[in-house]
Amino acid sequence: WQAGEAPGSRFRHLGTRITFTGDRMVRTSGQTLWGGSLDEGDAGVAWDWVQISRGVVTLADPMSVVTNLRLVGDEGLVLTALQSAVYLNAMVHELPWQTEVERALRGAPN
Repeated sequence: WQAGEAPGSRFRHLGTRITFTGDRMVRTSGQTLWGGSLDEGDAGVAWDWVQISRGVVTLADPMSVVTNLRLVGDEGLVLTALQSAVYLNAMVHELPWQTEVERALRGAPN
C-alpha cells in the first residue's frame, strides 16, 4: 500500500471483542478488527481500545496498530514501524470504529 493513499474507505468491520468488562480500578477494554480488499490483495487492521467514559472509546496504544499491510513511501522503500504508525493511525481515524465498539458494549450484534 502506498503511504498517503486512503484505503480506509475499502475496509469494513469484521468484529469487536470485549476482553475486560471493567471494574472500579480498570477500564473496559478490547480489540477491534477491520478488513478489506486492496489491489494487492486482502488486508486486515486490528487494535486494542479502551473505554474512557460512557460513550467515549480510544485507541489503547496508537503505536500498536497491527496489520498485514506493508507501507511503501514515495521513494519506493518500505516504511519503518514508526513511519507506518502515522499512516495507520490516520486510517484508523477514517473508520467508524468507535460506533462498532459502542455497539459491542451495548450488547448489540456486530
